[in-house]
Amino acid sequence: MSTTLLFVLIAFVLLLSFAYLAVRRTKGAADVDQALTTVQALDIEAFRNLVDPEEEAFLRARLPAQEFRRIKQERARAALAYVKALSHASLQLARFGDAAQRNPDPAIAASGRQIAESATYLRLRALDARVQLTLSAAFPGLGPRPLGPLLEQYDRAAHLLQNHNGLKRARSEAA
Repeated sequence: MSTTLLFVLIAFVLLLSFAYLAVRRTKGAADVDQALTTVQALDIEAFRNLVDPEEEAFLRARLPAQEFRRIKQERARAALAYVKALSHASLQLARFGDAAQRNPDPAIAASGRQIAESATYLRLRALDARVQLTLSAAFPGLGPRPLGPLLEQYDRAAHLLQNHNGLKRARSEAA
């Protein structure tokens, strides 16, 4: 009897967990303004400076080796914070794109699909950047690994979101 009760209890806990996740997902659907705010809140230029290979080469040439390694570790840790924020922004974009795909207007739904796909690629690039920056922080003697693909994907996602915002506003004004 106790084994049966244990399985019923586990099933009930799983049911509650799934219900919680389903409710949380619907609450997490971002609107376009919230998604834009999340994307624009990132100081992407500061991040670009932190991961710029030319900046690293400049510092390597000007600083003593031990100080360069310390500075590179600090810069890598700061860049990791930006990558974490980019990863969070990509999640917001994916949620928004997912919600926009269900719009009855085919143009807005297609735009939402592009945003969701771009957000997924941005998240993958952020994971790759996280690994690269963690290695860079652990082994500062390694040469720079450019994070250009991450920045390009961020630019693409931000551009798609702005286009979607313009499309949605144009459609609502025409109606």
